[in-house]
Amino acid sequence: MKKLVSLLFILGFSVSQAQTIRKYSNEFMNIGVDARAFGMANAMVAHTADVNSGYWNPAGLLKIEDSQGALMHASYFANIAKYDYAGFAKKIDDRSAWGASIIRFGVDDILNTTELIDSNGNIDYNRISLFSTADYGFTFSYARKLPIQGFQYGVNAKVIRRIIGDFANSWGFGFDVGLQFERDNWQFGLMVRDITTTYNIWNIDEEEFQKIKDAQTQNPLQNQDLPETSEITLPKAQLGMAKKFEFHNEMSLLASANLNMQFQQTNDLISSSFVSIDPAIGFEGGYNDLAFLRVGFGNFQKIQQLDGSNKTGFQPNFGVGFQYRGISVDYALTDLGNQSAALYSNVFSLKVDLSIFR
Repeated sequence: MKKLVSLLFILGFSVSQAQTIRKYSNEFMNIGVDARAFGMANAMVAHTADVNSGYWNPAGLLKIEDSQGALMHASYFANIAKYDYAGFAKKIDDRSAWGASIIRFGVDDILNTTELIDSNGNIDYNRISLFSTADYGFTFSYARKLPIQGFQYGVNAKVIRRIIGDFANSWGFGFDVGLQFERDNWQFGLMVRDITTTYNIWNIDEEEFQKIKDAQTQNPLQNQDLPETSEITLPKAQLGMAKKFEFHNEMSLLASANLNMQFQQTNDLISSSFVSIDPAIGFEGGYNDLAFLRVGFGNFQKIQQLDGSNKTGFQPNFGVGFQYRGISVDYALTDLGNQSAALYSNVFSLKVDLSIFR
């Protein structure tokens, strides 16, 4: 199936407008991490409290007792794209903590057919080469308690690295800010991503780009202009609340909800020229803090049908998890029943309390 991936499609990366604010810039950084979170439709901002807080809300890093590590793997688009994540976090003292993580979203072994036809017009399959396109996100997190009881904040510094074979590459930089507050067993959270906007600068190899233009024998008028080299990612905000209910027989239920906001008009369930809001809700049932069953509903979108009407699509997710002596193994199946425009995915993750090795 990879043979169907067009080189020209891959080069349709987010650099088509200079100094342009794009709706879908650096979208791989918005997918999420941790199978537990996917099972709860990513409604994590208020109650996140482990190594994965570096992604969801860095303020949650303060709830780590010592140090933790995490790994995650998922496949997308019929296993064409690989999505991987690794994170580490450590408590500094009673009032502060730090963490670091890396995300990779990549497609490997893409066929480069720009030199398939030689100068005499003959097809030579030996002239086909392979290349990869990969997006990397490096995040460095710091969290600290505020002097006001119940409040804590966190900050992320992000470095974005995007590579498209030998054709183009970019660097980007940005910041996130998170806040958590807890009172009477109610938890509240606010996460603002790309609060200063995230700025990406692309470097395009003009010689390689010329090969693409020369290879366009079917439609030589298409994509003739060199793509521009900068893009800006607008801020996004997530507001959440959560509460955990304890029952008899060592049963528990965690209920959480998010309002995911973009400051532009989109196809979200609530949409205006100022802000668009996509709600998400998640539940986690637990037994003896050992086994967990999760369900979540999110990604509510207005999907235009062939007849021009709009249909509201949503993404139901399901997950299970097991935790024993500091080791957590989680699984999630996203878009259960294919209810949204997104494809379903299987997500696996592992979290380890590193203090157990001491």
